[in-house]
Amino acid sequence: MFMNLDVEAYDREYSDRELARRILSYFRYQRLRVVTIILSTVLLGLLSASVPILVSRGVQGLADRADDTRMALLVVLVLAAWLLIWLSNWVRRRSISRAIGDTVLEMRRDAFAAAVGQDLSFYDEFASGRVVSRITSDTQDFGQTVTLVADLLSQFLQLIVLTVVLLTISPQLTFVLLLWAPIVIGMALLWRKWSRQVTRQGNRAMAEVNATIFETIAGISVAKNFRREAAVYHEFDAVNRQSYAINLRRGLVLSAVFPALSILVGAGIALVVYLGAAAVLAGVLVLGTWYLFIQSVDAFFFPLINLSSFWSQVQAGLAAVERVFALIDSEPSVLQLASEPVGRLHGEIRFEGVDFRYDDDGDPVLQGFDLTVEPGETLALVGHTGAGKSSIVRLVSRSYEFQGGRILVDGRDIRTMDLREYSRRLGVVPQAPFLFSGTVAENIRYARPELSDAAIEEVARRIGDGEWLDAMPEGLSTDVGERGSRLSMGERQLVALVRVLVQRPAIFILDEATASIDPFTEAQIQEALDLILSESTSIVIAHRLSTVRAADRIIVLQSGRITEQGTHDELIAARGNYADLYETYFRHQSPDYHVPA
Repeated sequence: MFMNLDVEAYDREYSDRELARRILSYFRYQRLRVVTIILSTVLLGLLSASVPILVSRGVQGLADRADDTRMALLVVLVLAAWLLIWLSNWVRRRSISRAIGDTVLEMRRDAFAAAVGQDLSFYDEFASGRVVSRITSDTQDFGQTVTLVADLLSQFLQLIVLTVVLLTISPQLTFVLLLWAPIVIGMALLWRKWSRQVTRQGNRAMAEVNATIFETIAGISVAKNFRREAAVYHEFDAVNRQSYAINLRRGLVLSAVFPALSILVGAGIALVVYLGAAAVLAGVLVLGTWYLFIQSVDAFFFPLINLSSFWSQVQAGLAAVERVFALIDSEPSVLQLASEPVGRLHGEIRFEGVDFRYDDDGDPVLQGFDLTVEPGETLALVGHTGAGKSSIVRLVSRSYEFQGGRILVDGRDIRTMDLREYSRRLGVVPQAPFLFSGTVAENIRYARPELSDAAIEEVARRIGDGEWLDAMPEGLSTDVGERGSRLSMGERQLVALVRVLVQRPAIFILDEATASIDPFTEAQIQEALDLILSESTSIVIAHRLSTVRAADRIIVLQSGRITEQGTHDELIAARGNYADLYETYFRHQSPDYHVPA
C-alpha cells in the first residue's frame, strides 16, 4: 500500500509550535482584519451566549406567570440578538475570507518562488507533478483549514463566555460540565499523532496521483505513438487505487473518534439533565436555570465535538502546510559564495582541477578536470554517452554544483558572481528546445521582453532572408501550440536559436538536437548558429558534422577525461579516438558518403 510514498529528501517535520509561529507570520500584514475578526467573534460569542439566557428567562417567566409586556420584551430581545448574530457573523466571515485569501496568495507566491529558484538538479531528483501539488493543492487545503480553525476558535470563545455566565448561575452544575470536558478533550488528543501520520500518507498518495497524471499528459504523444494508452491507464489506475486505499484507511482512523466522543458527550448530557432535574425537584434550582443548562450543554460540548469531527481536515491542513513550508525552506544545491556584479564578459572559461559527481554517493563524473576556453572560441565536445559532455555545460551554466576545484570566467570564480546577472550573459539551447504556448514572437521575446515585433523580425530575417518565417502560416504571429507542438522540430530549433540571437550572450551553450531534419532547414539552422558563434564564446555538444568542422577546437572526452583535442583535420590525421567517433557518428553526414553496397 505504501509503495512510492517515500518522503522527499527535502521534507521535514515541524513541531506544532513551529507551525503556529510560521502560520502566524503570514498574517502579519492582516492585523486590521485580524482585529476585526477578534472583535466580531467576541461580539458573536456574547450574543450567542445571551440567546439561551433570554430563552431561559422566558421559560421562567412562563412558570412565574409573568406579564405580557415582559414576555414581549424578551421576544424582541431574542429577535434583536439573532439579527446582531447574523451581522456579526457576516463581518467575521468576510474578514476571514479576505485575510485567508491574501495569506494563501502570499504563501503560494513564496512556494512558487522557491520552486523557480531551485536549480535543475532539484527537478532531476523530484517529480514536477509533486512540486505542483504542493503549490496548488496543499496551499488550498491550508486555506480551508484556517477557515475551519477560525470557526472552531469562535465556538471556543462562545464556550468561554457561556461558562462564565453558567458559573454565576449554578457553580455546581458548571463544575460537572468542566469536570467532564477534560475527558472529552483527552479522548480527542489520543487520536492526534495517529491522525497526523495517516493524513501525511494520504497527501503523499495524492501527490503521487498528480505526478502520474502530469507525466502522462506531458508524454501523451509518446504513449499514443507506441499505442501504450492501456499501459498508462493501468499505471494510473494502480496509483489511483493506492491513493484510494490509503485515504480510505485515513477515513476509518479519523472517523473512529467521533462515536467514542459522542458516547462521552451523551453521558455528560445525561448526567447534567439528571442532576439538574433532581436539584429542581429539591427546590435548590429554579426551572429556568435548569432549562438554561439543558440548552447550554449542546453549546458547551459543540466545539469539542467539532474539533474531533473536523480533526481530519485540521490534520490535513497541518500536513499540507508542512509540505508547503518544506518546499519553501528547501535549500538549492547551487550556492554562490558572493553576489558580485558581473559586468561585461569577454567569455574566457577555465576549469581548474574540477571534481564533480551528481550524487554524494555516486560515481565521479569529472576528477581533477582541467580545460581552458579562450574568449570568442567555439569549442565542440564529442564523445560517447556518459563521457561527461553534458556535465561540463551544466557546470558552466551553474545548473549543478561541483565538489572540488574552481571554474573561472574571465579569471573570476564563477561562484562569486551574481547568479541572476551571470545567467543573463548565457545563451542556452538544449537538445530538445522548449517553446511556451503562444506565438513565435512571444517565444523569441522571452529573452528580451522589451523588443518590438519589428526588431524581432529584423533579426529573424538575418537567417535565410526570412524564408523560414514566411513559410509559417502567420509569420511571427503563428501560434506554436503547447510545447511547440504545431511546429516541426527544425522550426522549433530555429525559434530557439533566434531567441538566443536577440539575447546576444557572451557565452553560448548548445546541445545539438539529434533528430533528422531536411537539408534546407539544416542549412538555415547552421546559418543561425554561425551568427551566434561569431559573437560569443561557445561550447557545443556536437551531433552535426557541419558544427564539428566549423569549431575552432574539438575536445574528445572519455569517462570524464580529455583524450584528444584539435581541429577536425588534425584529429582525423591523428587516427585516434576522434577518428573512430567520426566513423561512428559523423561520416554518414558527409556529402561524399555512400552507403556500402
